[in-house]
Amino acid sequence: MKDSTSAENTKLKTQSFDVVLIGAGVMSATLGTLLKELDPNLSIAIYERLDDVAEESSAALNNAGTGHSGFCELNYTHEIANGTIEVKDAVKINESFELSKQFWAYQVKTGVIKDPKSFINNVPHMSLVWGEKNAKFLKRRWEALQQHTLFQGMEFTEDSAQLNEWIPLVMKGRKPGEKLAATRMAMGTDVNFGSLTTQLMANLSNQKNVELFIEHEVKDITRLPNGKWEIEVNDQRKDKERTVQAKFIFIGAGGGALGLLQKSEIPEADGFGGFPVGGMWLVSYNQDLVKQHEAKVYGLAPVGSPPMSVPHLDTRIINGKKALLFGPYATFSTKFLKKGSWFDLPKSLDLKNILP
Repeated sequence: MKDSTSAENTKLKTQSFDVVLIGAGVMSATLGTLLKELDPNLSIAIYERLDDVAEESSAALNNAGTGHSGFCELNYTHEIANGTIEVKDAVKINESFELSKQFWAYQVKTGVIKDPKSFINNVPHMSLVWGEKNAKFLKRRWEALQQHTLFQGMEFTEDSAQLNEWIPLVMKGRKPGEKLAATRMAMGTDVNFGSLTTQLMANLSNQKNVELFIEHEVKDITRLPNGKWEIEVNDQRKDKERTVQAKFIFIGAGGGALGLLQKSEIPEADGFGGFPVGGMWLVSYNQDLVKQHEAKVYGLAPVGSPPMSVPHLDTRIINGKKALLFGPYATFSTKFLKKGSWFDLPKSLDLKNILP
């Protein structure tokens, strides 16, 4: 991967780009790839604070790798007042994921990604609920989703023998007669967004008029009278600051995006705040355990609970090796990023996001 940071690259102090992408995760990698496909002549600079790409939210173990498609995530469907199940959000999510898969297939076709199994693999997606009320909800959800082509092939069962065949590890030790129900979509996926990002960035950074700057932190963003943006960047390797200009900026900085939005002073940033609740996973590479489970199984969170409180047990394929993830367990930190600052939360507070 080409890193444009070098002793001789001093012209950046006054350099101007068409587009600046802040953060070297999957969002910037995707947008940059699309932009260069649409207009190969665009000049793009990518600034990443850490010493490699895909080190925060895009990293393989910093997300569940579900490839969200609405198959198993029950928070995308809900019961409305007349008793029917509203599934439009799940359908929209699934359509979006299908578009993502088409984009990735094109990257394979054009040779940007050599081996699709390096980042995407088939893992069935399942929803599992317990109790009579929840079982009835899940069956009605399944029936509603069957009306849409993208969900054809989803299976539903309340049969414990079938569940033992699908998810033996989850069923182990359960009481006989316990009311359970599940749906299963065999065509689900596991996505390693870290591997995907690395491959997209490697191709992007080697294209004409694209420069990737590792260990460069964007410190400030200012709108100029001519409509362009001035970006103040700190080269952390040399502890030197430089200024660049761009026609357009994309902030794909994950937890670091809020502070940069506030510095841009665009009116759309007013009122936005952040509360850094995170999640941790139990991870096992014990192959005797891993081989007992082949699915991503999502439960149902209590009404009013945040989506991240949904428990799930996930088969993962990371760098060609299978693993199991269970969680997430809620965590709290005043950092907005795993490798952020303890002052991220207090520094993000201002009158525009703490007053009604």
